[in-house]
Amino acid sequence: MPFLRLTLHSQPSEEVSGALARELTVLMKDVLNKKVDLTSVSVESKSDIWTIGGLPQEVACYLEVYITAGTNDESQKERFIHEAMRVLKERLGPIHLASYVVISEIPATDWGYDGRTQASRR
Repeated sequence: MPFLRLTLHSQPSEEVSGALARELTVLMKDVLNKKVDLTSVSVESKSDIWTIGGLPQEVACYLEVYITAGTNDESQKERFIHEAMRVLKERLGPIHLASYVVISEIPATDWGYDGRTQASRR
């Protein structure tokens, strides 16, 4: 039951937003073995200033990924971060190298869906 929040500096077209959501969902399935029907993706934009190194950026992004702790190994997470950045660059064009992909692992007892924790589903 992963959740992804992609924050972008500027508002992309609906076509680009949709493509990013679909491609990131596929990566979750193919790389991290997550269920497509339980993968949620939010694509958000910030219209205010985004700086890196104190300088305003034209194109920058931040991808937060939440997964259940212990469900993926280091090599899977490394591959996901690499592939997610590839997708972001393909869809958004050149982005600053300080655009991040962060995977947060949440204990199975601390989150869930449909009123049940991940731990209770095991």
